[in-house]
Amino acid sequence: MVKESSEDPKWDEKGSVTQNYNSFGVVNDHNSLTDSLRAPPSVSDDPNDSGSDLEEDDLKSTLGKRRRDDMSGRKPLYRKAFVFFSSPIARELVLEIKKDTLVLPRIGALREMNLEYFAIDSQGFVTNNERALEELYGDEENNKKAVACLNVMATRVASVFASLREFPFVRFHAARSLDANTMTTLHDLIPTKLAAGVWDSLMKYIKSIPNFPQTETCELLIIDRTIDQIAPLIHEWTYDAMCHDLLNMEGNKYVHEIPGKNGGQPERKEVMLEDHDPIWLELRYAHIADASVQLHEKMTNFISKNKAAQIQHGSR
Repeated sequence: MVKESSEDPKWDEKGSVTQNYNSFGVVNDHNSLTDSLRAPPSVSDDPNDSGSDLEEDDLKSTLGKRRRDDMSGRKPLYRKAFVFFSSPIARELVLEIKKDTLVLPRIGALREMNLEYFAIDSQGFVTNNERALEELYGDEENNKKAVACLNVMATRVASVFASLREFPFVRFHAARSLDANTMTTLHDLIPTKLAAGVWDSLMKYIKSIPNFPQTETCELLIIDRTIDQIAPLIHEWTYDAMCHDLLNMEGNKYVHEIPGKNGGQPERKEVMLEDHDPIWLELRYAHIADASVQLHEKMTNFISKNKAAQIQHGSR
């Protein structure tokens, strides 16, 4: 997005990037600060002005008014605005932007990017709904919060398929009452409602995204934990889970201290546990006992073949 904007001949020498909280997290998840600063010469982020999940709320807020004012008038603060939405935007808002004759000529781009999800590795993502367990399965049923949470989750799951240009068969775990006298609750219907929300979003993509598949190309299976109640417990014993549970990690970053040279101050080292680390990829889902054995074997093999490591190991 920044690259496309900076290549425009009317890009200002001083640029500004405004993001809401979720967009800020998504962009940082995919780009380093260096990538973001390739545009000349200053980029500012304001993730805290709006905690809303929806960009239209952001644009109608005080922050949104300030940004519109920046682009309006005879001498606007910025000559061009490049507007990218991380999730689908209401058609009414697009029309509202287009009918503003003062702002429209200064719009350099107006696009939906469908990036409202957080990739945790090359094969997994999360929708980052931190309160979903409480809002969907809490002791007190709050239909309004639950429906809002499901809508956000459905939009973000669907945006993954929009990014991949895949149109899935949507299959889900249907609710089953224990007997004829048992009432089906909202908790029972969560997979059904989530599936319906994802399907509604996909139907919009079929009409709005160029070259989006018109027939199903893959499968999406929506289930809850009742399908396999043992899996979460087994997962807690994996190398990945143990690292996140026992180490003071920030996301995938682990900071540890190593002894300083010649008895000096200890040095802080940052380690990123990501897809570019082949050992992490190999062991992350292994049982912690197996991972420990393999790590010991790899370290022993490394020391046996590396003279510098032999000297360091012998000095301990």
